[in-house]
Amino acid sequence: MKRLSTGLADLDLILGGGLERGSTVVFTGPPGSGKTILAQQMCFAMATAEHKAVYYTTLSEPHSKLVEHLCDFTFFDPQALGPKVEYVHLGDMLRGPDAADLSRLVNEVVRKAVEEKPVLVVIDSTKMLRDFSSDQALRTALYDLTSRVSHSGAVLLLLGEYTTEEMQTRADFTLADAIAHLTYQPREPIDRRTLRVAKMRGAIHLNGAHTAQITADGFHVYPRPESLMPEDVPSKAGRIPTGITGLDPLMAGGIPDSDATLLLGPSGVGKTIGCLNFIAEGLARGERCLYATFQDTPDQVVSLAAGFGWDFTAARDSDQLMISHVPVGELELDVLAAVIRHRLTNGTTTRVVIDSLAEMAATARETERFPAYLRSILGVVRASSASLWVTSATNTFGAIGEPLAGLMYLFHNVIQLRYIEHRAALGRALNVVKMRSSPHDQAMYTCHITDHGVTVGDPLEHVTGILGGSPLRDQGASDHNDTAA
Repeated sequence: MKRLSTGLADLDLILGGGLERGSTVVFTGPPGSGKTILAQQMCFAMATAEHKAVYYTTLSEPHSKLVEHLCDFTFFDPQALGPKVEYVHLGDMLRGPDAADLSRLVNEVVRKAVEEKPVLVVIDSTKMLRDFSSDQALRTALYDLTSRVSHSGAVLLLLGEYTTEEMQTRADFTLADAIAHLTYQPREPIDRRTLRVAKMRGAIHLNGAHTAQITADGFHVYPRPESLMPEDVPSKAGRIPTGITGLDPLMAGGIPDSDATLLLGPSGVGKTIGCLNFIAEGLARGERCLYATFQDTPDQVVSLAAGFGWDFTAARDSDQLMISHVPVGELELDVLAAVIRHRLTNGTTTRVVIDSLAEMAATARETERFPAYLRSILGVVRASSASLWVTSATNTFGAIGEPLAGLMYLFHNVIQLRYIEHRAALGRALNVVKMRSSPHDQAMYTCHITDHGVTVGDPLEHVTGILGGSPLRDQGASDHNDTAA
């Protein structure tokens, strides 16, 4: 069955393909959750010259105020007011001695739906009708309304600020074909909105609370990746070069294609530069790449790359490279997942970097959810046949710690960068911790940051502290000096 698009591709995905013609849909949620904005955005997106959208108000905001609040949104088209999107006030029918008789209101809405064949009919809000009628009369009126409007083929959208208890008992919900519950949660540093589909007849919808945001472009909803459940994809044949000089020979020729690789190390050790190596290699080979960062802005990433001779500006301008920057204070897991998923949609992006994972886990404040989320992100990238490169910070001093709380097993490959004490100097060391189903070098090597980014040098033969809590120390030089003395 072909469904009507809401105008929001990700909302259609969550709803199982959109809305069925002639269906009754309820949007519920507290003030500020986005019901009215979303409903009006759908009106402007779905309406056409042949089939308009009709927005009925009961005793809520006057139309002048509703339209005034829309002016700053990009989806608002003043030329569509009237020909495509019509606002109708029902307040006069709710006044006087006959206010309890909802038949006039129902007959007017049905008449317009049958005669004008609108694509969408919105009533904002149906909960207010409870103040003018008994429960029995309201149930009868709503049954009459929903059944008669459905014959016109229009989608009937009912808005209301219902509580969770009311959602279990009110007639509005028993008659609905679809129910979406919007929430608003005050928190620091930014408040959070979500959308959850509680009911969807005739379609398989995506479960869970999906992050929602209201921006200048209107209402956005981001499907949580756990609900997408991508199928596991077997490893592809062949390997891809990392772009880090001296690393590929330690990994039997490079990283297995479409693998997920974790790069561990303390702050300043070279993880981000290693990511730039990985991206620069892909760009040089004509691949499309995505770089997601939470600290550095796109301009800062481009500037850092230029210091090593990599022209990321041209790659960005040609859309060969996308740099997505989400400030840590505004980080939402579902938003990042949507950025990655949309970039991978057409299958042409082959390299994805997330810098860094530890920041995601710490700032998203969804500890219990994070393991399933991470597994889903890895699945989404792998299902698109792209290779994922992720960084995560360890402790600079003392024991390196376990930054991902036991989640390293999700990655096919793990590479570790560490500081090392060498006489009175501070150096860097690299070793390949693991490669799943692949041989790799077991030794630890010197590591340097040069004009070409991160490079791997000679093996370290006299290092202690690799597995312990103490810092790495190169004891070879001190032993030599002691012998000479």
